[in-house]
Amino acid sequence: MSMALSRLSHSLENELGTQDSEFHLKKIGNEGLTKRILRKGNTWQTPFPGDEVQVHFRGQVENGASIESSYDKGSPFRFKLGQCEVIKGWDEGVATMKKGERAVFNIPPNLAYGEIGSPPLIPPNATLIFDIEMLSWSSIRDLTGDGGIMKKIIKEGEGWATPTEADEVLVKYEARLENGMVVSKSDQGVEFNVSDGHLCPALSIAVKTMRKSEVAELATRFSYGLGQNSNRTTELDGCLSPNLSSIKLELVSWKIVTDVTGDKKILKKIKKVGEGFDRPNEGSQVKVIYLCKQDDGTIIERKGSEEEPFEFTTQEEQVPEGLERAIMTMRKAEKALVTVHVEYLCDYNNSHGNTANDKVLHYEVELVDFVKEKPFWKMNTREKIEACERKKHDGNLLFKAENFRRASKKYEKAVKYTEFDHSFSEDEKRHANTLRLSCNLNNAACKLKLGEYIEASRLCTKVLEQDPSNIKALYRRCQAYLKTSDLEKAEADIKRALIIDPNNRDIKLEYKELKLKQKEYNRYEADIFSTMLSRITEFRK
Repeated sequence: MSMALSRLSHSLENELGTQDSEFHLKKIGNEGLTKRILRKGNTWQTPFPGDEVQVHFRGQVENGASIESSYDKGSPFRFKLGQCEVIKGWDEGVATMKKGERAVFNIPPNLAYGEIGSPPLIPPNATLIFDIEMLSWSSIRDLTGDGGIMKKIIKEGEGWATPTEADEVLVKYEARLENGMVVSKSDQGVEFNVSDGHLCPALSIAVKTMRKSEVAELATRFSYGLGQNSNRTTELDGCLSPNLSSIKLELVSWKIVTDVTGDKKILKKIKKVGEGFDRPNEGSQVKVIYLCKQDDGTIIERKGSEEEPFEFTTQEEQVPEGLERAIMTMRKAEKALVTVHVEYLCDYNNSHGNTANDKVLHYEVELVDFVKEKPFWKMNTREKIEACERKKHDGNLLFKAENFRRASKKYEKAVKYTEFDHSFSEDEKRHANTLRLSCNLNNAACKLKLGEYIEASRLCTKVLEQDPSNIKALYRRCQAYLKTSDLEKAEADIKRALIIDPNNRDIKLEYKELKLKQKEYNRYEADIFSTMLSRITEFRK
């Protein structure tokens, strides 16, 4: 260690007192920079590149004259870390300091002024010694990576959460030009959707990095300070002006907006956060209060009250699909505004005789309470079989009512209860197999009605794997194959069915249809062959 550093350390030790000083020499990097801590900092954090730091310092050339002192000037020195505003030794050394820390740095020439020096005070190849005290720093972030938006935090926010692209934020701001002229401000606050933006692109970009009640200063460049829908200039408060230079921005609050379907056709905006983490699932008994409005604010439906909430079972088409899907994302006691596109209203409107032509409806919803349906993996074997029977019965009623889509869902749910039967007794396994076979057969009938022929054939195949002689499965798979023109497969199934039950009237009728289709196909093939042959003959002539 040099004599100069020892003298400086000795004088500082006398100034601070030995009990407050810890003289541990540390190497920083591999280029000769060393640091001796005189006083520990009072936090665990250190500044990041881009942060604006505030320090006091004294400096001198090793074995030479004093250079400069902020103490003598009576005001701290400020600079942006890692932005080449100071010598490299300062950038690397100060980056290791904590708030309140004081240290002496020995900076070699290659991290200071090098071979040239800085005449007249600093000669060539001079080693410099600095006593630096870290007072504080302000976090400054390059939000865009190109220097287009530099953000400096003026006041730390609350919590840890930040808005997302879909959320609706409430902000206050003051926007200035380079000459300091205020061209736009919002003292009362303005609310906007982050994805839609407001004023200029910088607001939407910055607000996604902010926490509730945070205040920040934005320095904007390039197009980030241009007004929305403008290429060169922006009209703010009636004044045509160039790029904004700085914006003081406060994030007052925000409402969480959930894109329930991922296509922005069911949007849920949370007004009051719910309790816990649980949400309703399929088959839950739900209690809600809601009202429905048209675009013009006209209330067209009310359900439930505080004294008597509206109760329904999820996935039973008792409320519009779009509303139900939003409710199934809510927590107990949550209040939300839900916007539903007509695409998710049609089935409910048709089944309930509603003929409204609204493209969008708006719901104010409160999820008062709910009781989830017990999941199958928590049920014992008896409960699983009973649940399967109930779902099958519900499916049968829906099939008779010609609601084939909902019936299909019931049969699918019924099968899930008995899919994993390793814990069943032998009697229970036989019963479960019978139920599963019946549900798959019934679901295949639904799929035929819905025109989902490939799925119908798949379900029949599952039944035949379990019961190769099942007449209904062969018959329905033959129907599916006929619809998809798999005539050879259809003939194989119909012949197997006739061997098992040669007097079955339905199968005989299906066989006749098969023969007609085969004749049509043969005529089609003959026509194609005849056309090809005539063309070949003409070509040879």
